[in-house]
Amino acid sequence: MSELIRVEHASKVFTSKNWQGNVTEVQAVDDVSLTIQKGETLGLVGESGSGKTTFGRSILNLESLTSGRIFYEGQELSELPKNQQQAIYQQMQIIFQDPYSALNPRLTALELVMEPLMNESKAEARKKAEEILAVVGITGEAIHKIPRHFSGGQRQRIGIARAVVNRPSFILCDEPTSALDVSIQAQIIQLLLSLQKEFALSYLFISHDLSVIRHISDRIAVMYQGKLVELAPTDELFENPQHSYTKKLLAAAPIADPKKAREAMTKSVIQESIHLASEAEWREIAPNHFVRLDK
Repeated sequence: MSELIRVEHASKVFTSKNWQGNVTEVQAVDDVSLTIQKGETLGLVGESGSGKTTFGRSILNLESLTSGRIFYEGQELSELPKNQQQAIYQQMQIIFQDPYSALNPRLTALELVMEPLMNESKAEARKKAEEILAVVGITGEAIHKIPRHFSGGQRQRIGIARAVVNRPSFILCDEPTSALDVSIQAQIIQLLLSLQKEFALSYLFISHDLSVIRHISDRIAVMYQGKLVELAPTDELFENPQHSYTKKLLAAAPIADPKKAREAMTKSVIQESIHLASEAEWREIAPNHFVRLDK
């Protein structure tokens, strides 16, 4: 694999002012660096408020970084002319978490998927939209229906079709299965894997669901309080977690076998405190396994 996206020292600070004029700062992303390879799925996991969605959106320039640099195929985006930046951002798309609010309720499925193709002729845009809708399982008269006539899983399929219709190279999947039933989640994951193989897509897959993350990801990055605390190939992370926060996430994950669940809950990691010293060192402890040493 070769590198598609590289993020260096990304930080994002949100500021707000109350009615008294006092300014509050929240460090949502704190000095995060990582790469995403062509054709891979990098899973990004962490609890709510860990900064994972803010980080993902910053790659697409949906959130402006306070500091840091983002590279696409070796080109630093901030140094490119605006027209070149826009062309690259066309190669980056997003699948949103909530399929109910992500789609314009007044447009049909066909119109929704044609919308990103506004620079093409209507006939060509319609052809491409119909083709990708068929790939995601929306066919026949259904393409002329508006979103309220579809189930949650079908709406997410339309959202996926919108994201891939212009053949991007990178897609940010922002918890795309969290609002769906478990059986539908599996179908969506399989669809994403199929599309990745067919169109050579790279994914940053954000989720708090470790079972989903494990199934779809080649590597997994773990975020805690805005910092990247561990990064490793999927099997390595699950079999050999090193950071105390990663251990807690894995220990708290639901386990189907009741006996194994009881054993997991008795592990000392449940009571282990999480350390995140500012001077903690980011170190490679095994091939492609990095951890922020917290003790």
